[in-house]
Amino acid sequence: MGEKQLQTVVLLFGGRSSEHEISCVTAAGVLHAIDETRFRVIPVGITKSGATVLVDADRLDGFRLDGDELPHVDDNGSRVLWPASATTRELSVIDADGTIRSLGDIDVVFPTLHGPFGEDGTVQGLLELVDLPYVGSGVLGSALCMDKHAVKTILADSGVAVAPWNTVTRAQMAQDPSRIDRLDEGLAYPLFVKPARAGSSVGVTRVVEPEGLPAAVEIAFAEDSIVLVESGVIGREVEIAVLGGRHGGPTRTSTVVGEIVFSGRDFYDYEAKYLGASGVDLELPAKVTDDELRALQHAAAEAFELAQCGGLARVDFFLTDAGPVLNEINTMPGFTPISMYPSLWAASGLEYTDLITELIDLALEQD
Repeated sequence: MGEKQLQTVVLLFGGRSSEHEISCVTAAGVLHAIDETRFRVIPVGITKSGATVLVDADRLDGFRLDGDELPHVDDNGSRVLWPASATTRELSVIDADGTIRSLGDIDVVFPTLHGPFGEDGTVQGLLELVDLPYVGSGVLGSALCMDKHAVKTILADSGVAVAPWNTVTRAQMAQDPSRIDRLDEGLAYPLFVKPARAGSSVGVTRVVEPEGLPAAVEIAFAEDSIVLVESGVIGREVEIAVLGGRHGGPTRTSTVVGEIVFSGRDFYDYEAKYLGASGVDLELPAKVTDDELRALQHAAAEAFELAQCGGLARVDFFLTDAGPVLNEINTMPGFTPISMYPSLWAASGLEYTDLITELIDLALEQD
């Protein structure tokens, strides 16, 4: 009996968003842990200017956020060519010297892209056009969950508890600068001012008084043309992991939740998430009652399905005395070996390498 043929996975990372570096680190984690007895990996990077290049796997070895140089995708002169139509799955590359060569047929794409131009349905639409299976949510689920205003509107209309919020666009502010004085109407301080379509707490500011709103809004506008102003919710900040169901089965949730515990930091910002800044501890598993766990699992699965997510998501909640209040759905959460999403599954009995395999199998199942 011959050897089992490896399935070919395109690991797609980098991208044009401000989360480019985080995406690179996520890709390195996946590459180093993927089951090499089942999968052959082709690393494909997207530069900050949007060029799609072939990356040497060894280049990912040095990808760390705390190193001397932030990881990034270099424009090495190559250009990856996606399949020419839905009738083929052949990936090709134009090398820097102009030579065109085939990289063979691919079975699935694993995007580890965070933020706009990757996690928002744009890349998913590209892959749909050429009929390539891919890990994660589809076009609608990706786009919806990336837009905090849109997803909160859908979920709130469906009866899911979310934090109260107001939304403003850059055009509205330009037309009526006095609108800044009304952005906190109906809301309770402290407020959290966020770009509508960014992640990893990029551009987020905690505001404790009206005088702080103008500067916070400008910081958020640097990331997006739509900004949310949300009430702070009194409750424990907890996170739960979700996996799509297999073979038409029910949506799955982790059997434990994680909690973000603050000890001298106002909120879970970028520095705390990725650079190990002090003042925040992650407790896993968090101490919750059986009833609280069931409520969180139910709310996470319901939100995942209402938002038409697929594959994976991390759902973040405020656990209040009245029950869970949904904060965000992350369709491509941090995915390094120590990130919360894989850690939640590891604590639930599904280790990192097996989780990667499960996500790829889920994508292939939809093919």
